[in-house]
Amino acid sequence: MKNFLVKTIANAGALAVAVWLLDKITLTGDSTFKKVWTLLLVALVFGLVNFLVKPIVKVLTFPLFILTLGLITLVVNALMLMLTSWLSDKLDLSFHVDGFWTAVLGGLIISVVSWALNVVLPEGD
Repeated sequence: MKNFLVKTIANAGALAVAVWLLDKITLTGDSTFKKVWTLLLVALVFGLVNFLVKPIVKVLTFPLFILTLGLITLVVNALMLMLTSWLSDKLDLSFHVDGFWTAVLGGLIISVVSWALNVVLPEGD
């Protein structure tokens, strides 16, 4: 349970950095508390998408992983971010990614920041 919480916080931090750096990834809210709460909920949705959908997509696109020497990972990460944006819209969370190329860049930022935060944050059991 602690590991899940640490990963969710790392995802929230990575999403916050992407929102801060890219104008076309938006997170709106009336107050700071509402923005933080929305960010945590979006991080939870993002974690669930990566846990449930991403492995299936990776298996189905395995030949492309070999053919592109892993560069298709950028596209898969972008699609997971766009799916998170779509689900957030359906759940009335104020998070939106505008466009595929923004999602590619956002996915790259989120991957790097999430990796760095997972290195720094304690690993729980």
